[in-house]
Amino acid sequence: MPKIKNFHKLFFVPTIVLIIMAGAVICFYQAVKNRYISINEWSLGSNSVRGVDISAYQVDVDMQRLKEQGIQFVYIKATEGRSHVDDYFSRNWSNAQAANLPAGAYHFFNFESSGIEQAENYINTVGESLSGHLLPAVDVEIYYTNNTPVVPNKDKLKRELQAMLNRLERQYGIKPIIYAQKDFYETYLADFSDYPRWIRDVYIPAKWKNGDNWLIWQYNDRGQLEGYSGGEKYIDLNVINSYKTLDDLRVD
Repeated sequence: MPKIKNFHKLFFVPTIVLIIMAGAVICFYQAVKNRYISINEWSLGSNSVRGVDISAYQVDVDMQRLKEQGIQFVYIKATEGRSHVDDYFSRNWSNAQAANLPAGAYHFFNFESSGIEQAENYINTVGESLSGHLLPAVDVEIYYTNNTPVVPNKDKLKRELQAMLNRLERQYGIKPIIYAQKDFYETYLADFSDYPRWIRDVYIPAKWKNGDNWLIWQYNDRGQLEGYSGGEKYIDLNVINSYKTLDDLRVD
């Protein structure tokens, strides 16, 4: 059998290439995980309708400055549970109207309070009419108490959430939008598929896991814009489904 010259090089070079490629993949994964690189940003079109959601964590918010950076709508935390009202809701709500920035109010759902009480908290805080504003939104997700996750009873969650949604729909004449992550939605909220969806995926494009079955997508929870100060460094960034428009979010 003839000897193959430089036999070791036939294996050495491909091995080095594979190591380099593996290193590049790991570095890319870490960059995406830590949000140094945003695949989601690459997937957005130039005509995407972009918005933010805010709460007291952003403290002082300049709505006009947000508009100047291409923000076209804002969701403002209003209430949580049966009695809590966000400290900055009233100010943010008024400032959004003054800046002519379309605004919606969202409620953070509590698993331990009745849905009716939570709906009344929202209505009493936001007002009896949402005409000219955006859909009422209910944020439903796992939360923590004393660093311990509060896991809902599925039947109770469905019953109380439905009670809240029914009350809001009777009040405002339109179905509220539900904010939930994909895994939580599929585990607990599959029966609510006739309500518009606000999904969250900050790592990969919405279509990869959710198709087009959503109205709003929260694509970045570490956005940085000018126009808010005194609190949280980051701001949540959202986009409307490209098959929809801002009018699909408006309450008549």
